[in-house]
Amino acid sequence: MTYEDIRNELREFVAERNWEQYHNLKDLALSVSIEASELVEIFQWRNPEDINDEDRQNIKLELADVLIYIFFMCDKLGIEPYEIIKEKMEINKKRVFKF
Repeated sequence: MTYEDIRNELREFVAERNWEQYHNLKDLALSVSIEASELVEIFQWRNPEDINDEDRQNIKLELADVLIYIFFMCDKLGIEPYEIIKEKMEINKKRVFKF
């Protein structure tokens, strides 16, 4: 499945539900944060090695929610997500990280 396939499926999903009115950049950004918080909640008060199969499934679903809202934002902005990832990785490669 390509990004275009996903983008088209997401557009259809939103159009079928008449949700365009709610998909402004501010609300989409808030939704990314909310879904990311739900992802973090899975790990709250736990050691990473205690993550079980059910947790892994929930992690996958929350990651999907985060990605969906990010893709909605990219679509609104006319941005190709894979291109901006490549751009950012090039910036990161030039940075010197000190630990």
